[in-house]
Amino acid sequence: MELPTRVTLADVAARAGVSLATVSKVANGRYGVAPGTVTRVQEVIDELGYAGHLGAISLRSSRTNVLGILISEFEPFSLGLLRGMSDGATRSGYDLMAFTGGGKSGWESRSIARLGGTLIDGAILVTPTVLGRQATVPVVAIDPHYGPSQIPTVDADSFAGAKLATAYLVGLGHRRIAFLGGRDDLESAHLREAGFREAMAEAGVPVNEALVRPTHFQPQLAEVEARSLLALSEPPTAIFAANDVTAERTIAVAQALGLDVPGDVSVLGFDDIPEAALCTPPLTTVRQPLRDMGEAAMEMLLDLLEGLERSTHTRLPVELVIRESCAPPRA
Repeated sequence: MELPTRVTLADVAARAGVSLATVSKVANGRYGVAPGTVTRVQEVIDELGYAGHLGAISLRSSRTNVLGILISEFEPFSLGLLRGMSDGATRSGYDLMAFTGGGKSGWESRSIARLGGTLIDGAILVTPTVLGRQATVPVVAIDPHYGPSQIPTVDADSFAGAKLATAYLVGLGHRRIAFLGGRDDLESAHLREAGFREAMAEAGVPVNEALVRPTHFQPQLAEVEARSLLALSEPPTAIFAANDVTAERTIAVAQALGLDVPGDVSVLGFDDIPEAALCTPPLTTVRQPLRDMGEAAMEMLLDLLEGLERSTHTRLPVELVIRESCAPPRA
């Protein structure tokens, strides 16, 4: 099967019945073309989908009118953010290009070096691992691994959210509460564990360290740890997982072991990805305002591109969404 060929200036010129020079003038907004001809050529450009060459455009104008969304991988968290970024870019005049770096070490710096100033005018990085101020274009980070210390940042209040979730479980009467932690290299994961510990301390409930397990946000590891926890002679009556994906896997493990959720064990997550409301039972979780975070990051980037003075850190509040996966422990 032949791959589709790129629409060229010559294709537009042939369809519109004008010269290459005329099409070039219209495509690049230059003077010297009759209004009627401009309208005809623009109609053909739209009809054929001619987009020009972004690299060549950037050399002529120093602008591509394209913003990059750089993501290590496309997963529920990132997709929620993308919807908000699209909302924020509406009526901005910029097109968006989503790009994944494959999650390899240093993907952010390589991607910015490859795309910045040639294909994109600015970028939003989702959970970047490393990136300093040496970027060639304006950059905004969402939930960076190192926290809001190097580049303009948007994140959610992970610490407060974890406290809220833990206090809810304690309020239901749970005392043997397990915690499935996130990635060791992610600041928001550390904040969630810190929030869990502070809420337990404020409630006067000692943290049983044997019930605190790392999962690095990996469902497979969460499955192993959940199975181990539920096989204990005194298993936890509640499990707080640091994200929804690992919480959902925990529910699946409990059910595979013949346990009822929440009758035998309560499970609580963090993020409120769309799947959280659809699992069985629907997951009680801490809602990060993913769409709002994406929109706030886009607005921050647009302000940076315009040279506007503004705060370079936006932290959005979270809320507890109570569904059906948590209940008081059995007597």
